[in-house]
Parts: sequence; structure tokens; C-alpha cells
Amino acid sequence: MKNPTILIAEGDEILRQDLKGRLLRHGFEVIDVPDKTHVFRFCQSRKPDLVIIGSSGNNSGDRLKVAEQIRQQDKKVPIILTTRNSSEDRVIAALRAGVNDYFKVPFSYEELVASVNRNLSDHETCLPEIHIDNTMIGNSTPMREIKAYLLNVATTDSTALITGETGTGKELAAELIHRKSSRHKKPFVCINCSALPESLVESELFGYQRGAFTGAYSEYGGKLKLADGGTVFFDEIGDMSHYAQAKILRVIESKEFYRVGGKRSISLDVRVISATNQDLEQLMTKGRFRNDLYYRLNVGRVHLPPLRDRKEDIPLLLEHYIRELNRRFGRDVEGFTDDALEYLLLYDWPGNVRELKNLLEATFINLPSRKIAFMDLPKQFQRQLKEAEGLPKKERDRVLSALFATNWNKSKAARKLHWSRMTLYRKMARYHISTS
Repeated sequence: MKNPTILIAEGDEILRQDLKGRLLRHGFEVIDVPDKTHVFRFCQSRKPDLVIIGSSGNNSGDRLKVAEQIRQQDKKVPIILTTRNSSEDRVIAALRAGVNDYFKVPFSYEELVASVNRNLSDHETCLPEIHIDNTMIGNSTPMREIKAYLLNVATTDSTALITGETGTGKELAAELIHRKSSRHKKPFVCINCSALPESLVESELFGYQRGAFTGAYSEYGGKLKLADGGTVFFDEIGDMSHYAQAKILRVIESKEFYRVGGKRSISLDVRVISATNQDLEQLMTKGRFRNDLYYRLNVGRVHLPPLRDRKEDIPLLLEHYIRELNRRFGRDVEGFTDDALEYLLLYDWPGNVRELKNLLEATFINLPSRKIAFMDLPKQFQRQLKEAEGLPKKERDRVLSALFATNWNKSKAARKLHWSRMTLYRKMARYHISTS
């Protein structure tokens, strides 16, 4: 199946080549041209699936004319505009010119690629299977920084340690590192350390020879060897016994091990990623976690924030899981009512993203209407939200609530909070609330 063809018209050579390289790595066919003459010629002869028009310097008006002319030729092809100069007037002019999306330079390549996918999907174009990533949902400042760092970690082969509360998506982050790494074609093997009895550590991890013990009727390679060439993920490594810690440390350092009953060493080529919801530094001071293993694991350190610290991502998460549940249950739910969303933003989500997902699934069981209202939520959760309503609302939550209630209209949000616009902007900067 032919991958979508994207036409890039960008006068900035460095930006054009950088963007081209990113899109090629995501499986698209890319044609790049430096000026508008080539744009029209290519659109007439080849008909690209999507066009990206760059606006450098002060020529944004000229690029908008290009967008208008393309739109006159083709009413359906998605058009994305990138520009160094941005204002509300320019955004409105771009929309009137038929532009589907608009990015100000410098922009997040990940967000632009997501926009490419979204627009191609809306245009019913077949997308390359390899690139779509719907695991790490969120455009808040913390999530953008984390996703960028995860991609940096992926390009190395160092050990990585992912920390965060239960339900924040540590395994998803580990999978993302693996998928974006050079090992992505090899296995990703997850080992739950809290479910690994000490008596079975060696046989489960390293395998055993036939006849090594009673019941060993055939040879077993072990979970570590299953991951050879790929990535092994030690989930909840803070629960690993001291005995197992010593064994794992030796494997990481020597890159070899012995099977139970085996007489020769077996080489191992794996990348090690670990995760925990515990404070390993505190466990070390209590003598429950080895210092030497900690320093081996803690090279690429990633901390996933709790959902209460990135509540601006809640609408995106709800939208994502509603789409997923609509497919599973054969429903056509469109979203939440304003009052229900306000309650969800008020709640602190101690179970994080996992709790939010489970709440939505429980709500779908109750046959919600097109718009999920507060009364559609499970009764127990309604009581929890009502209790949270009586608690003093944090200033950051007040800002977010006002922004969502006014569809991110800063003037209306400032009036709702009885602040000036400048006060609102200062508060948004203080709490790292991004308009994206």
C-alpha cells in the first residue's frame, strides 16, 4: 500500500530539510520545494495527500495566497501552515484561506506530525502503520518535555529508570523508548518484579537445563534470553528481593549468565529499563535496595507527573478514551457536559490516568447519552466529586477551570476570575499552563 505523499514548500533550507527528515522517519513520502512556483506545478501533476507551507520572515501574506490558490484547485487536500510571525489576525486569515492547521516556529515536531496524522485521517488517507503513537497523551508543558526527553533516551542504549505514582503510565513510557530505539524490531519483555517469588528468580529469569531439578522435563531459555537483542523492562523494581538484585546487577555488568543446571555462560544483549512507584533513595538508606544496582539503573531518569499536576491534559485524555470506548462498545458518545467536565477538573485523581480510564469505562456501562452529564457518572464517584467540591480549590485549578469554561478565551477567563488579562498571563506562566 502506497504511503501518503506530503509536499513541503519552505524557503528556509535548514527547517525544510529537518522537517523532511522527520516525516520520512515516520514512513511518509516527502517532496520538498523551495518556492510557490514549484508548489503549483507539483499539485497539478502529482496531487499530494497533504501540503505544508512555510512562512519565513514577513512574507506570510504571500504564503496565504499560495494556500488560497491551492484550495481553489483542490477543495479537500489538507494544508498546514508554519510561520515565524503569529497573531490572532493571521490565524483568522489562515483559516479563511483554507488552512487546516497553523504552527508558530519554533514548534514541536511531535505535535506537527500528530496534526499531519489527524488531517490525513480526516481526509480518509491510508496512514503508514509504523508511526502512530496514542500512548503518551498530553500537550501540557510537563508532558511535552517528557516526550521530548523520552525520544532522546531512546536514541541511546543506556539503562533507564522511570519513576512515578501508580497509574501514571510507566510501562507505556518504557514501550515508547523501545519503539523509538534501534532495538524496536526485537522483543520487549516485561517482568513484574512484585510477582516474582525469590525461589523462582533464577529459573524464571535465566532459565534451566533439562533435568536441573524435579519437573524440569525440557530446557527453558528464561525471560532474559527472550529479550535478547531487544529490551527487558523490570516493572516495580523496588519490590525485587536482595537476592534477585544481586543476580540482576551481575547480568548488567557482565552481560552474561548461567542457566540453572548449566555449565557454560550464555551471552546476553539487552537494554534494561526499570520502573518503580517507590522512593529508591529512601529504600537504599533503609538497606532494602542495593546502592550499586541503583547507580547502574539510574542513568536515563524519567519522572512521570501525577495527573493532578497536568490537569490541562484531562480533556485530551477523555477525548482519546471516549473514541476507544466508542469503538469497543459500539456507542456514539461525543463528550462531557460543561458542568461534568468542571467536576472532573476539580478532582485530584489519586489513581491517575488509570483511574480516569476506569471511570470512563464504568460510565459507558451505564449507557450514557451523546453528552455525559454529572448524573451519568458512577454514584460512588459522584459522592467523591461532591466531597472534593467542598475543599478549597487550588489557584492553578481555578485558572484551568476558568480557561476551559470559556474555551480558552483569555479575556473572558480573566473576567470570570476577576483579574486583569496581564494577571491571568502571569498566573499561566507561573503554573506552566500552555495554550496549546
